[in-house]
Amino acid sequence: MDKKIKLLFLCTGNSCRSQMAEGWTRALKNDFFDVYSAGVEARGLNPHAVKVMQEVGIDITEHESQHINDLLHIDFDFVVTVCDNAQQICPVFPANATIISRYFDDPPKLAALVEGEQRKLNCYRVVRDQIKEFVETLPESIPLLLEEQEEVATN
Repeated sequence: MDKKIKLLFLCTGNSCRSQMAEGWTRALKNDFFDVYSAGVEARGLNPHAVKVMQEVGIDITEHESQHINDLLHIDFDFVVTVCDNAQQICPVFPANATIISRYFDDPPKLAALVEGEQRKLNCYRVVRDQIKEFVETLPESIPLLLEEQEEVATN
């Protein structure tokens, strides 16, 4: 591949889902993507997200929680919003950035519904694994994702 695709995962706080997505993409698809993550707020890394990614051999401890405004100078090819809130308040991106909406459950909200550390971590593991499955389909799945998104928008 001559030029890597510039990809941004956008979430509300850049603490969990977008961080896991960036970690998976760096680990599995680094040949295809220059990958970033950011939030419409910057809340810091979620320690449970860090822990469940370490369980699969991916270290995201060096990632920093970034605000989207810090990355607006980058000419992204694709911006993947991984939560409803990010889509609702998604800033306007300059140039040719194509927005892809791919929502994942919010692990902290799921974990708040259960008791016990292992059950809470399981909430993060489920979302971690869903994000991995999504990342494994990239970049080949992008045309299909855009087609599905267009169908939803027109119905």
